[in-house]
Amino acid sequence: MDFFSWPPIAAVLDAAYGFVTALSAAVEPVAGSAAALVAIVVLTVLVRALLLPVGVSQVRAEYTRRRLAPALADLQRRHGSDRELLARKTMELYREERTSPFAGMLPLLAQIPVISLVYAIFTHATIAGHANALLGEHVFGAPLGTSFVGLTGSASVWPGFWVYAAVLLLIAVVTTVSRRVLALPQPAGSPAPTGALRALSFLPYVTVIFAAFVPLAAAVYILTSTAWTVVERATLRRLLDPERGRPAPSPSH
Repeated sequence: MDFFSWPPIAAVLDAAYGFVTALSAAVEPVAGSAAALVAIVVLTVLVRALLLPVGVSQVRAEYTRRRLAPALADLQRRHGSDRELLARKTMELYREERTSPFAGMLPLLAQIPVISLVYAIFTHATIAGHANALLGEHVFGAPLGTSFVGLTGSASVWPGFWVYAAVLLLIAVVTTVSRRVLALPQPAGSPAPTGALRALSFLPYVTVIFAAFVPLAAAVYILTSTAWTVVERATLRRLLDPERGRPAPSPSH
């Protein structure tokens, strides 16, 4: 059974679908053929704005992990041979600091149903028993309900090809910016990343490949959500930085 066809979930999904289609109709006199695209972007931004507290908790958890990293490394060095003692000392440290190794994880998990619901609007051909008209819309000649891969297999490739190509290229650009801007500096004395870790750092580019296989509407959603994440995380790190506002140490004489 499709989870999104369960009546309570289908009702919520249908309400969200009604909002985005009404928004598309409202902006059509101004946006023209891009009305559906504008509606997708606006809905995505509104949902991500509502989930801002999740981003705050994640950034705070990042700074907590960085602050505790030296103490955790010291515990590992002193008690690494005794796993039970190491675990006990580690939990004692977290209790003393009034935090948890899972700080930031629960809010992150809590947002998954919301994100999944919004994503379903842009991927399901049927919502609450009726056709998803949004996926039948075209943006500059590109059908929102067709993937880039699906488009290349059709007879009319070129009318919307550049729209798909632009979206995929922008996702790649945002991913590159994310890797450079959001990479956290390693604590002093940390070992240099190994080949395996370096390879994993390129994992976010899988998003570009994934976006090529989903409907264009979902690819636009992925682009908007990824761009929001970059801006949100960079802004929150600056605002919540515990070192922000502290005077710089005076030079020694």
